[in-house]
Amino acid sequence: MIDSLSSAVRGRVLLAGQDGFDQAARAWNLAVAQQPAAVVEAADAQDVAALVRFAREAGLVVAAQPNGHGANGNATGAIVLRTDRLDDLRVDPDTRTARAGAGVKWGAVLTEAAKHGLVALAGSSPVVSVAGLTLGGGVSWFGRKYGWSADSVLAFEVVTAEGELARVTAGTDPDLFWALRGGGGDYALVTAIEFRLHPAPVLYGGRMVWPGTQAAPLLDLFREVTATAPDELALWYSVVQFPGQDPMAVLDLTYLGDAAEAAELLRPFEALGAPVHDSRGLISAADLGAITAEPTDPSPGKARALLLDSLDDVPAVLLDQPLAPLVGFQVRHLGGAFAQPSDSPHGPLTEPYLLYLLGVVFSPDIAPVLDARQRAVADALATHAGPRKPYTYLSGTDRAADAFSPDSLERLRQIKQARDPHGLIRANFPVLD
Repeated sequence: MIDSLSSAVRGRVLLAGQDGFDQAARAWNLAVAQQPAAVVEAADAQDVAALVRFAREAGLVVAAQPNGHGANGNATGAIVLRTDRLDDLRVDPDTRTARAGAGVKWGAVLTEAAKHGLVALAGSSPVVSVAGLTLGGGVSWFGRKYGWSADSVLAFEVVTAEGELARVTAGTDPDLFWALRGGGGDYALVTAIEFRLHPAPVLYGGRMVWPGTQAAPLLDLFREVTATAPDELALWYSVVQFPGQDPMAVLDLTYLGDAAEAAELLRPFEALGAPVHDSRGLISAADLGAITAEPTDPSPGKARALLLDSLDDVPAVLLDQPLAPLVGFQVRHLGGAFAQPSDSPHGPLTEPYLLYLLGVVFSPDIAPVLDARQRAVADALATHAGPRKPYTYLSGTDRAADAFSPDSLERLRQIKQARDPHGLIRANFPVLD
């Protein structure tokens, strides 16, 4: 029956075995293999509804992947839904709100918002979709000031598992609204999101880089400054070493304020001496992606994340031995509004730090080596690690249960069973697994 899919929707359809299918079906992370039955590039929200009705009749599953950043390989046999063509973006500077189609990427939102002295709660990459980040909660540069990205959502436009279009708000459907604000995409297919923007008439940011020999003293200063940092200041500490190169100690930052205030807050780092690279200055929100300069093309990686209540053991575990086979790790300072009450599936992030371990899968034989190293780091830091992690940081063998408290997970499962009893919609990390 899947051979008739192309007559059921108006968007582009690629079936397994057709020219271009492998390119269309691949995940952003090239180390993740997925073999869907088909890929549909929907023309609009009505096309998504038509796809759902087709899948219901055919007994098939739909896995929404705007551009595949969160894919973990569980789309085998499913119809992968791409939403690139749902790219309508509207910014209203008077109400400080935006509406973004499910195919809109954060870079486009930031560029448009910056024209009006506003920012959106985007992450570090400009090529991640608004829908993908928000459905997983969203750890933004400005989360210390404004909380989860999902906390700013006003409404979702969705297609239900029955193939009906709906607009979901806290007033019209509180259970579904709650689930979509960080519980993943397991409950309906999101076609657009309306959310609040935030004032940023002045924005400061950039990257400072020192030789890897400064990694330990930089971490000490990072802990010292983050202990008293205002919510407007976001600091991310990293150590990076690419094959054949010397390690580098890195501090990435943004500050919702002027350069003079930022310089005073960052003064303790002057004790390290002049960095070998320093891009700090007043910036436009449109240029946020340039701070960390993350790859904007797919690549093969293996990652693991932990929430930490302390960095006490990080030097012994990660600095006092070679970094390889990892290419780097990053510590994001949380706290501030992240730690405040949040009516979202994850709830508050009470741990002040998020550790992210990254390796590149240069060849298949490196994958188990990376996995072993990442597990060893996680085991060594277990006494400081929280029981959960943000949904957008789930990877590999993680499950949705690793992101939510037992009460939240049970509520999410009840919503899933009520809204999609036949399991037509499959999230990257399903709540019923």
